[in-house]
Amino acid sequence: VNESYKPEFIELKKWLKDRKFEDTNLIPACFPGTGRGLMSKTSLREGQMIISLPESCLLTTDTVIRSYLGAYIAKWQPPPSPLLALCTFLVSEKHAGDQSLWKPYLEILPKAYTCPVCLEPEVVNLFPKPLKAKAEEQRARVQGFFSSSRDFFSSLQPLFSEAVESIFSYSALLWAWCTVNTRAVYVKHRQEQCFSTEPNTCALAPYLDLLNHSPRVQVKAAFNEETRCYEIRTASGCRKHEEVFICYGPHDNQQLLLEYGFVSIQNPHACVYVSEDVLVKYLPLTDKQMNKKISILKDHDFIENLTFGWDGPSWRLRTALKLLCLEAEEFTCWKKILLGEIISDTNEKRSLVIAQKICQYFIEETNAMLQKVSHMKDENVALINQLALVETLWTEELRILQASAEILNSLQTAF
Repeated sequence: VNESYKPEFIELKKWLKDRKFEDTNLIPACFPGTGRGLMSKTSLREGQMIISLPESCLLTTDTVIRSYLGAYIAKWQPPPSPLLALCTFLVSEKHAGDQSLWKPYLEILPKAYTCPVCLEPEVVNLFPKPLKAKAEEQRARVQGFFSSSRDFFSSLQPLFSEAVESIFSYSALLWAWCTVNTRAVYVKHRQEQCFSTEPNTCALAPYLDLLNHSPRVQVKAAFNEETRCYEIRTASGCRKHEEVFICYGPHDNQQLLLEYGFVSIQNPHACVYVSEDVLVKYLPLTDKQMNKKISILKDHDFIENLTFGWDGPSWRLRTALKLLCLEAEEFTCWKKILLGEIISDTNEKRSLVIAQKICQYFIEETNAMLQKVSHMKDENVALINQLALVETLWTEELRILQASAEILNSLQTAF
């Protein structure tokens, strides 16, 4: 559904035109499945420029330094991070309302986000273990960011008639942090003295940031130093009146949910992670060399990023299991396993049996989790959208595990 007639987009178009940007290829629209995005007005050829956004439209740390915040940033010690500068500007401009020069852009930004840090703890509790740990880390990082920034916010009091504590609240900073984290593009800036040594590489790109992610498209995106524009070219064509996608990177679903707050259906990069405790769950307790095998895997970086994917157990997972399944008399051959060599049919078969057991265990766990989420959706209507997100993640993981189980069945029939 075309949304270009909506007042907020009419205002944004005017605002962009004043900053020397007019778009001829794309129009804002609402799509089933992805929501708000950009639609092509004409068919786009491979290699064609999708969008070229002038530097004057970008919101960067340069924008912040040139603003009323510049003098306060310059004198603050220790120097604030580029991220803090961007977040402070966003909160301050949002608070300014109609007075803000950036109002047309701020108006189309999401009012709330679905990154794990914004979700209720009982929802985060339903995440797969690796994601849950990263989500808790994310929450701690944002809370630490807020705590360490409060003195800086206090120094800005002369700019406001209201108390800075009410303007720069945790929820206001969280919104700004999510805006930068989920929407910024990479633009390298020179290292300014007034900022900490953290990378100064984020820019917010109005209009361009309406483009949604698809793992199946290829694009070339970068800031062009000659034209002074942020440019995106399509490496795959697009038909007229279709949604135009970009790719945020080859991320699996857990990473997409952590960083951007959504899950991609049929994501070719999606996978299910196997933790160390599950890896050894079905191995014989009588194996005297087990500790030695585990330490070899750790020494050679084979204990993490062990996964099931759409094409079955990953090479890393199969390799780790082959090493763990070595008989006492085969143990001296462990280096050959890491190099991808086959030791014996027995070793191959045993490792596949263990992989199948792990896969089956995950299928049962995932089904149980989906039942739990479904039950919670009935009990807690207020959290239905957050729970639906978790449900999508687990449903995709179940599909991957079912695909892996079929592949493992066919691999075992080869013996």
